[in-house]
Amino acid sequence: MTAVRPEGRYQPEAGPYGGPQQYQGTEYGGPHGAPQTPQYGAPQHGGAYPPERPARVGAEDGWGVYEQAEQPVLDGPEYPWLPDQTLQLRLPLAGGGEPDVEAAPPTGGRAERRRAAQGRTSVRASGGRRRAKGRGAAGARPKESAVVVAARCVGELCITLGVVMLLFVAYQLWWTNVQADAAASSARDQLEQQWDAQPPPGPGQPAADPNKPEAFVPGKGFAIIYLPKLGLKFPIAEGTDKAAVLDKGLVGHYPGTAMPGDQAGNFALAAHRNTHGEPFRYINQLGKGDKVVVETAAGYYTYEITGGIPQTPPSNVSVIKPVPNGSGYAGPGRYITLTTCTPEFTSKYRLILFGKMIEDRPRSQGKPAAITGG
Repeated sequence: MTAVRPEGRYQPEAGPYGGPQQYQGTEYGGPHGAPQTPQYGAPQHGGAYPPERPARVGAEDGWGVYEQAEQPVLDGPEYPWLPDQTLQLRLPLAGGGEPDVEAAPPTGGRAERRRAAQGRTSVRASGGRRRAKGRGAAGARPKESAVVVAARCVGELCITLGVVMLLFVAYQLWWTNVQADAAASSARDQLEQQWDAQPPPGPGQPAADPNKPEAFVPGKGFAIIYLPKLGLKFPIAEGTDKAAVLDKGLVGHYPGTAMPGDQAGNFALAAHRNTHGEPFRYINQLGKGDKVVVETAAGYYTYEITGGIPQTPPSNVSVIKPVPNGSGYAGPGRYITLTTCTPEFTSKYRLILFGKMIEDRPRSQGKPAAITGG
């Protein structure tokens, strides 16, 4: 390269043999100053080519007259006489698209570029506001009418009520049975342990009297009923109160009716057919000749089913009389009456079964054949 002298003359550098060095081409010119296009098309330092002012050609020097290469002269940060040639690179994206490229800045001085930049900014800002406004208008939820709101509220209320009803049904049909079975099993086990611990009466001593008031106080178990055909057994408590007796899975004894040990009378019982242990759910499967056994502290009392009433109003209390109406019995005897609700899952009517005692067996003789299967 040659250096620029203050007076504008160029001093050639020494060549390899001491003479002036011939120019073979530079970044900004070919041999002897002829313009040369860079190998990859665009300048490598970005932006426009540096401003060039033509140097004198054929300057006279101590070595002779030479064609001088055009030497770039930097004259300041802006060069308004040159066109803007900002390098724009387009690189492929991973997704196959092309990146957005800003438009080439306008030509001219700093003031013109500043005005152009401010114009682009205002256009972008206004476009963003328009897009935001458009999205807001399109995405705004339309106002619903009062009918739609009321219909939605009613629907949600119905769903909530439906869930509550399902939970209530599950409680009634499943959980009450779990609780009642636990309570009934506890009462039955307590009775059996009490009877097993009681010493049998000695010779000449009377058997325990199951009819003593302390033996069957209200709500307290005093006997066990066996339904051999169904494979079931449940404790019997005094009274038919729903909360204190029946809902605990117990079979209730109608107060005022006879006891098994009485020589005459009707031993009348009641129990749930559905929910709360449902002791009498399947008594409709019992028929003539099937056995029912009642165990007390004194012994075992075996009854045989003789008939019944499939459906009668709850107000028909004549079925628990000493000689029950509808049983077909002609006179006093030792009878049993079983009552429960019918149809299933309702309490509109009562299902009635009647039985007559066929065996009175002391505990000392062991369990009857109806229980043991002998």
